[in-house]
Amino acid sequence: MPLLKDGRFVEDQWQRLEEHEIVPRDGAVIVDLERWQVERETLKERTAPLGLLLLPGQSPEEVAEDLPRFDLIALSFPAFKDGRAYSYARILRERLGYKGELRAVGEVLQDQLFFMVRVGFDAFEVNTRTSEEDFAAEMAKFPAVYQPSSCGETTVFARRHVGLAQCAAE
Repeated sequence: MPLLKDGRFVEDQWQRLEEHEIVPRDGAVIVDLERWQVERETLKERTAPLGLLLLPGQSPEEVAEDLPRFDLIALSFPAFKDGRAYSYARILRERLGYKGELRAVGEVLQDQLFFMVRVGFDAFEVNTRTSEEDFAAEMAKFPAVYQPSSCGETTVFARRHVGLAQCAAE
């Protein structure tokens, strides 16, 4: 699946391991939560990058103390109607302070990209119909936002407050 990061398609350096696959010594790998829980001590000894896949119903708070170990966390969208990964992304960024790559995987729809960025996603496995231009168009759709977000955009209220302060100073 193509990987969109920072508005451009990039080569995915990560290998998602299935439960039967042996963990290679080198290379960036993504394991699921069950494998992490079973092989935690062994996986912690790896010096190569390690990622974690969380499915709906697997809260990031379950691995809060291990977050510094993960270079990437992939949150699954198994169906466009299942939005739990939005909440998990926000928890990871705002409450738990996760700074690594946050990747949306699964049913990642073009018209949801803007909202995914707002909650903290910075990489997306997208279908082949989505282009870099489509991503840019989605990001430009809403030039002003009303609610604060994980991505740090200035809200309309904050802009207005600055404008009022400048008027009062004159």
